[in-house]
Amino acid sequence: MDPILEPIHLGAQKTITAFYHDKKNFETPWHFHPQHELTYIEESVGTKFIGNYVGSYEPGELVLLRSNLPHCWKNNTQQSGQSKSMVVQWNMEVFPKVPELSDVFNMLRTASKGLIFDKTETAHVVPLLKSFSQLQGHDLYIQLLTALVELSKCSYKTLSEVSFINDIPSEYGNRMARIHDFVAENFKRKVYLKEVAELVNMTEQSFSRFFTKMMGRPFFTFLNEYRINIAVRMLLDTDASVSQIAFDCGYESLPFFYKKFNGLHEQSPMKYRKRHAAKG
Repeated sequence: MDPILEPIHLGAQKTITAFYHDKKNFETPWHFHPQHELTYIEESVGTKFIGNYVGSYEPGELVLLRSNLPHCWKNNTQQSGQSKSMVVQWNMEVFPKVPELSDVFNMLRTASKGLIFDKTETAHVVPLLKSFSQLQGHDLYIQLLTALVELSKCSYKTLSEVSFINDIPSEYGNRMARIHDFVAENFKRKVYLKEVAELVNMTEQSFSRFFTKMMGRPFFTFLNEYRINIAVRMLLDTDASVSQIAFDCGYESLPFFYKKFNGLHEQSPMKYRKRHAAKG
């Protein structure tokens, strides 16, 4: 299991790093690092975990994370293409706290909950982001500052219900990374609390307290959110029947699936599919 604290080698000679990811999967587990991060999803669909938030992601998303905010992107197992993203990470103190940048620093403070930007308003920033991996030194510094100033003018919404500002103990992080991987691999079947607790060497009671403290809700609420997000992608990306999707996402009862789906989206799966098909 990779450690939760991702080592990003920035220091006196380099305070910003930018790279283009183009592989079959987003391989990094649930993790955090002391640098801020801006991620643009170019290709791939799946589920993103930002702090205590769980929700689907799709191409075109632009997410800003403050330092120490745990996060990861899990690919849809049915995805046929590549996982492509543009990522830039930078040290907290890289930009001076001057009045002219107050909007940028207000945005970065809010990013302790994770921010997702309006796609339409940030369309003009995307070409700038895509150039980052080709830049170095002062060119990258200036372009990143320019991008952040532009983003501070755009609409965004927070993702996590709670802020993560302080470091998470590595033991906690390793447990959560293991749990996230387990859910991604086993959501299609019936999951028992005992087996998840044993996975991280805890009693069921201790595990329940631990998980609720870390994620802000019980494990099975989290598992349901994950399953429903997978179901949403299947509704939009496949022609499978609602009953087949429910079964494939681990639901043994179709009425129970309808109840849980409606609880999160306030409409039935069929209405959701028709509504978004009309938009497309």
